[in-house]
Order: sequence, then C-alpha cells, then structure tokens
Amino acid sequence: MKDGFIKVGACSPDITVADTKKNAETIIKYVKEADGFGVKLLCFPELCITGYTCGDLFLTDTLLENAVSALSFIKQETKDTDVVFVVGLPVRVSGKIYNGAAVLHGGEIIGFVTKSKPTAAETRWFASGEPEDEFKIIDDEYRGVSDLVFGCENLPDFTFSVSFGSQESLPSEYSGANITAVLAASSEIIGRADFRRELVRSNSRRNICGYIYADAAPTESTQDSVYSSHCLIVENGKILAENKPFGDERLLISEIDVSYIMHEKSNKNNIGKENVAGYSFKLKNITETKLTRKIEKNPFVPDDEKELASRAEEIFKMQSYGLKKRLEVTRCKPVIGLSGGLDSTLALLVCCKTYDLMGADRKDILTYTMPCFGTTNRTKSNAQKLAELCGVSFEEINISASVTQHLKDIGIAENDRGTAYENAQARERTQVLMDIANQKGGLVIGTGDLSELALGWCTYNGDHMSMYGVNASIPKSLVRWLVRYEASNALKNGNKDYAAVLFDVLETPVSPELLPPDKDSIVQKTEEIVGPYELHDFFIYNFVRRGYSPSKILRLAQYAYGGKYDKETILKWEKVFFRKFFTQQFKRSCVPGGAAVGSVSFSPRTSLMMPDDASSALWLKELEGLKV
Repeated sequence: MKDGFIKVGACSPDITVADTKKNAETIIKYVKEADGFGVKLLCFPELCITGYTCGDLFLTDTLLENAVSALSFIKQETKDTDVVFVVGLPVRVSGKIYNGAAVLHGGEIIGFVTKSKPTAAETRWFASGEPEDEFKIIDDEYRGVSDLVFGCENLPDFTFSVSFGSQESLPSEYSGANITAVLAASSEIIGRADFRRELVRSNSRRNICGYIYADAAPTESTQDSVYSSHCLIVENGKILAENKPFGDERLLISEIDVSYIMHEKSNKNNIGKENVAGYSFKLKNITETKLTRKIEKNPFVPDDEKELASRAEEIFKMQSYGLKKRLEVTRCKPVIGLSGGLDSTLALLVCCKTYDLMGADRKDILTYTMPCFGTTNRTKSNAQKLAELCGVSFEEINISASVTQHLKDIGIAENDRGTAYENAQARERTQVLMDIANQKGGLVIGTGDLSELALGWCTYNGDHMSMYGVNASIPKSLVRWLVRYEASNALKNGNKDYAAVLFDVLETPVSPELLPPDKDSIVQKTEEIVGPYELHDFFIYNFVRRGYSPSKILRLAQYAYGGKYDKETILKWEKVFFRKFFTQQFKRSCVPGGAAVGSVSFSPRTSLMMPDDASSALWLKELEGLKV
C-alpha cells in the first residue's frame, strides 16, 4: 500500500446453484487465499452466495433465509483476515426482494449496497429503487444505498464504491470513489467479451477510477445462458490484469495506484462528486505492496507489437501535418542541419514525409552538414548518404575556421576545451542555418527532442533555437523507435542502402560531437555524461505525466529495470535528472513552436507552466534520504 498501490482481486468462484452453504465455503477459501497474497479489496460476482441463475427460487423463504445464514457464516470465518471483500446475495426488505451486495472486513459487515436498476429480466424477482426502510441482516441494521462510498481511515486515498453488472455504463460517476467494485453476471455470446472489455476500459477512463470487474463462472446454470468468468482489473482505462473467458483462473490479482488516480482527478479538476466516505474501515496491516503489475521500461513506446506500425504512422502524420501547415503559411522551404545523428535523421524523415504529403519536390528540402572540431567521418558520411538517398538538397559548410576566429576574438585559449569552446560551435551552426534561411526563403527546422529539453542538454540560443521544432515532444526512446521502424520498413521493401544508413545511425553513440575525436572515434558520449536516456525518459514520464515522488519513481524503476541497472545507478541518474530538470527550465520557457504528439510536452504556452527559478530542494532532499 506504500506509494498508493492497493492490491486488489476479482474472484469468480465455481458455485453450485442454490447451495448457499457450499458456496459460502468456497467464498471463504478464496478470501483467505487472497488475504495470503496481501489483497486488500476483493470483489465476487453478482448473487454469488446463491448463484445468479436461481430464477423463481429467489422467491422462496428457504433460499432467502439460507443466503443470510451463509453470509453470517462467511462473516465469522473471515474475522481474522484483513481483506475488504464484496459478496452478492438476495435480501428481503418489507416484503420486497433486492439484489444486494454485502461489504465485509475483519468479521464485520461494514455496509450493504442494493442494485437500484435491475435488468428487465431481473424485475421478475427483484425490486427497483432502493429500500425505503432499514433492514436487519444478522445482528445489525443497514440501509441498502446504491452509491455508498467506502473509505479507509488509515489510507485516505483508498476509497471504493460498489456497482452491478447491468449498471456498468454509469459506475462511480455518482460516488467519486477511486475504485469501483463491479459485481457482474454477464452471459457470454459471440463478441461480448470484446464489448465488455472496451466498456469497462472506457468507463474507467471517463470516470477516472480503478475497476474490479468480477464475472460469474461457467458453473452457473446453463439452461438458457453460459457464463465465462471474464474478470478484469483496470486503472484509468488501462487493463492491468484480465483472465481469459472460460479459462481456469478463478482469482485475478493486481495493484491499483490510487495516488495516480487522485493525481489525474486533480489535474483535470474533474473529481465529480466529493470523494467522501459514507462508511469507513481501518486496515490492520499497512505494508509495502509487492507489485505484480507490469511496469513499463519505455512508457513512451507501445509494447504491443500490433500497435507498432499504426502508432508510428500516426506519429509521423501528426509531425508531418503540423509542419505542412507551418510551411504553407510561411511559404518557406525547410532548412535542416544534418549531423548524422538520431534527432536530425528523424527531422529529415518528417520533412520528406511532409513534402510527399504536399506533392512537392524533395529537392526543395535544404540540408547542411557543418563539420567542426568534433565531427567524425562516420557521422559526416551518414549525413551525406542519408541526404542523397532521400533525394534532398545537400551542402557541406565547414565552420572550423569561423569558430576558431570567433574563439580568438573573445580571447579563448587554443587549449581551452571549456563550455565556451563547445557552445561556440553549436551557436555558429545555428547562425549559419538562420542566415541561409533568410537568404533562401527557408524555415529552420529544430531537431532537438523532448529528453534533451528535460535535461537542458542543448546550447541556449544554439541548437536550442529554431523556427519550428518537429521533435519537441518526441522523447529520445521514441526517436530511436521511429527511426528503427523506418529502417525496418526500408529493409522489408528491399531498400537495403537506405536501411543500412538508418541502422548505422541507430548504432552511433549519441553525441553533440563538440570535442575532438580520438582517432575518429567519438569521445563525447552523452549517455556517459548525463545518464542513459531510457532512464531519463522513465523519470520524465513518471514525474511530469504522473506526478510521482522521487522515491516512488526509484521504486518503480527498480521493478522496470531490475537486472539491468542496480538501485545505486538508478538513484545516481535520478539525482541528475531532478537537478537538471529544475535548473534548465529557463531554456524550456522560450522554446519554438512544435506540435505536441503525446501526453507530455514542454511547451510554455500550452503544457508545462513552471517558473524558471523554482527550487529542486524538496525533491533532491527526498533522494538524498534514500538508502542504497
């Protein structure tokens, strides 16, 4: 439960229709099993104590009375557990029968919820609306309210409501709870599993909450329908865990991050009804939840192979249509500094796709390579080959003499390899591009990516500046993935030379190439200086997008990168990230325009509104207090 992770479960037990005692024993077994796994909220299917398919047996005294007796038995036998769990049963109140759900914890019933809108078929047995009178179950009196919020006293963000399968189109919209436990009995027909999956995902996303969806098992009566045990655990639209319909799995477990859900609600000012609990409970043990959910190593890159092609094409189109509009309005030609590195390669690909979209001649794309003190033959050669294979205009302008003169003019010693020595090259390249753009009616296309902006790894008023930044919202991990996608496609289509250049660009160490090489080998390797970009992208996503604390980010990174980076290494680079992210905000406050393509952007106009002089002390203090 540390860091807001609540271990939850959806259980679809094998039941015997109308055998309440046997069903109770099965329910107790799974409650104890879930407790052993550390589950704190467990949901069972609709009417699971009796079975959903009892039909007119729901109208008999024997079934109704034994259902309550079974609940009493469950209550007694689970008193030593620390699981809050929800079970379904019929209950009679003032001559009416209701489809209900009892919420239990530590041997107590902490609340009772009734289904206020039964389906048309269910109205044969169950009343609509809520009971007007209080009713007694076992020893205590309850009201069968449909939109109760249950809250944990010692974990304030742990709130949940209870809903039923036929109401799944409007769950928690009324309650404001962070989790919705859905008791369901959804019969299976062809295509319904896909519909159910998307319905639960969309409702979870719309209501900004977690979902525990527990469906009835195939052991229900199959007289007219069949049930499949299709259970899901979803967090704000993302499926965390799912069992296959008609599979053998009966207990589905994952962790819902309620602190993330609260962050999303606060961020969108869309909490809805006040998140105040009507009934409360207190957990006996607050421990660190062992995570079983998948923590993505590369949160900006899709992990589903089926999504790869469509996602890449979608990103390229967003970049291309954004650039197309800018070129049409300015009536300019793109001017690009081509270094032979990843970022400028992606920028060139976007320009080519834009010109193809416009039906324009690629020769009007003006590319320039500007070798200087740190340029290697490898990158220079790749820049030239790429330009030739793409069919764009290409020119080499060696800036060594002009930079040398400039350094001499401002009194920089020949052997001085400090910041001014490095940045003078980056600024000279930008000046050359800007002047050429003025000369030839061009628009300087920025090549820097989102990861570089996060770290401030760019020269202020050098490569930091352009007239339109096509990569401004593309993190380095995504840059790599997009270039690799283009290379793989080229190889599939038989364009081996083009693919070979792109693959070599991918294999080249990321470097600004501002320091002289060692026998034509790059010595200034960015990831050795500021840290691995995949870690920084992980930090960016979880800090900027999810609002996580440094300690929580460290914990998740250990799960994601266990075996690749140890805790000490992750902590080292996380300190670098937070220090640079705060001190380099002044660069992000004046970046050029560029279309956002993902959920994270640093545009000071529409996205990241952060003061340049904010202190990183709180974040760094937390990191300094963490033990390796």
